[in-house]
Amino acid sequence: MGDLYAVDLALNLRATVPNALVDELRWHLGATPGAGSGPSGAPVGGPVEEVALLDDVFPLLAERGPAARIGGLVTGELHRTGAGWALTARQEVHAESLPDLDPLLEQLARHSGTEGVIGQIRFYEDHVPDLLISESGSLVRLSLRPDGSGTAPAYPPGQP
Repeated sequence: MGDLYAVDLALNLRATVPNALVDELRWHLGATPGAGSGPSGAPVGGPVEEVALLDDVFPLLAERGPAARIGGLVTGELHRTGAGWALTARQEVHAESLPDLDPLLEQLARHSGTEGVIGQIRFYEDHVPDLLISESGSLVRLSLRPDGSGTAPAYPPGQP
């Protein structure tokens, strides 16, 4: 039995998203050299609250190519649009990395220009995902299982 989760994200970020979060997101997507550093390796500034995940050991959305367990491809793209940024990512995330992913998902929901479903997460052996929803800037998780049970941590953290 494995411990991988399929994480799918598709959302727009408002033009007002802090540069520090965009830089951190680029790092998670594998587009910059290190967490908290720009292309030259110099630190990126921004309020501490807005710097998403400076202590990550590795990028969470950087894998590309055939998926090992969830089928299809793993990918991740961030593009500038006239209204801000467009993000699409599909990744296999190990259960031990979910606590590292949670703060990033919360930041994305906070700055999302997409109201409603921004993604989904499911244990790779399950058939039914939990929806990730941006509701007034907060991340909400909705289990689609009839009994309401989900296999990954609940959102917001610390609440049942």
